Amino acid sequence: MGHELRRPEADLLRDGIYELRVSLQGVHHRVLYFFHGTVAAVVSHGLVKERVVPPKEIDRAVERKKRFEANPQKHTYEEA
Repeated sequence: MGHELRRPEADLLRDGIYELRVSLQGVHHRVLYFFHGTVAAVVSHGLVKERVVPPKEIDRAVERKKRFEANPQKHTYEEA
């Protein structure tokens, strides 16, 4: 569903950073990502769910987003 995915599965945190909420074997995790065109780029994964995403994790994701946007090819995996 891309940008249309909303609570409880996903939510926009700030500065274009989204969180995806997933559960595996009863453990709740959060994956932070952003959209670059039609591509979802993961910038943080494996955060164990707390009441809120720690601000330093969002700050780290925003910084990684900026680095990606400055040079997308450098940070994009393509199979040979």
